Amino acid sequence: MPERKSLEPIPKFKSEDEEREFWATHDSTDYVDWSRAKAVSFPRLRPSTRTISLRLPEALLENLKMLANKRDVPYQSLLKIFLAERIDQELRQRH
Repeated sequence: MPERKSLEPIPKFKSEDEEREFWATHDSTDYVDWSRAKAVSFPRLRPSTRTISLRLPEALLENLKMLANKRDVPYQSLLKIFLAERIDQELRQRH
């Protein structure tokens, strides 16, 4: 049976940015025994969002609203779908 190494205590973080920076530079196996991890599901978890202001030409916005209306979805949701698809396409092309 392999010997278990002692785990380091996970530090207390002042912000998510501080925590993000910590985990980007440290190996989680020094802090977490992943062999004891259990799968969980968060079916109602939504990604964090940030409100932005975006100026669009009126004609572009009207066309977006028309397409959204045809699909029976809010235009802001359709815009997010279009952005996500295009970003995914651009990222795949670069790899």
